[in-house]
Amino acid sequence: MEKRKGIVTMKGNPVTLLGKEIKIGDNAPDFSALTKDLKNYSLKDMGNKKKIISVVPSIDTGVCNLQTMKFNEEAGKLKDTIVATISMDLPFALSRYCAAKDIENSIVLSDHREASFGMAYGFLIEELRLLSRGVVVLDQNNKVAYVEYVKEIGEEPDYDKALEAVGKL
Repeated sequence: MEKRKGIVTMKGNPVTLLGKEIKIGDNAPDFSALTKDLKNYSLKDMGNKKKIISVVPSIDTGVCNLQTMKFNEEAGKLKDTIVATISMDLPFALSRYCAAKDIENSIVLSDHREASFGMAYGFLIEELRLLSRGVVVLDQNNKVAYVEYVKEIGEEPDYDKALEAVGKL
C-alpha cells in the first residue's frame, strides 16, 4: 500500500495519504461507494459523461459545505457533466444534508464502508480515516483531465481550474 506523507496538511500538521496518487492522463480507477439512499454506486454508474468528483472530509463542516454548494450550483449550468461529492460521512448524514440544503443538481456519495474511492484515488487520510479535500475531473472516457489534492485541508479547492478543465473537454 502506497503512503504519501506531507503532501497535505490539516491545521498545518502533515497527514499521511493512503493509495496511489492519480495524475492527469491516468485511467480513472473504478470505486464502490454508497448513495444517500444506501444503494451501491461506482464509476460505471456515471456513464460516458464528463465528471467532477468533489472530495471532502465531512459534509458537516464549513468549508465542505461551501465546496458542495458551489459544485451543486455549477452542476446546474454544465451540460453532459455529472457532479458528485464524496466523503466518509454516513449515507444518513448525506441524506439529511441534501434535504436541508436542497442539493438537487449533484449526487453525494459515502465512501465509509470500504474507503474504496479514498484508496483508489489516493485521498484516504491514514490518521483520521477521512478523505482529504480535492477535486478530480474525468473526461467521457474516464481519463483524468484534472486533479487537485488541496494542500491545506481547511482551504477550498481551486474551483476555476476545475471548471476550466471541464470546459476544455
